[in-house]
Amino acid sequence: MGIEVGGLLGLIWLIIVIWAIVKVAKSPAGGLAKLLWILVLLFFPLIGLIIWFLFGPKG
Repeated sequence: MGIEVGGLLGLIWLIIVIWAIVKVAKSPAGGLAKLLWILVLLFFPLIGLIIWFLFGPKG
């Protein structure tokens, strides 16, 4: 049962990270800011999501 739960949680986490990347890509921020946010989300998924939720583009 542990593998199925871990796989499901991993899939949910992947969906959240992809959603955040799409939101960054659609934001009105400049190109360099978008690139930096996407790199942070890709290389540091947990910390990157927390930082993005706190300091990322609003609206």
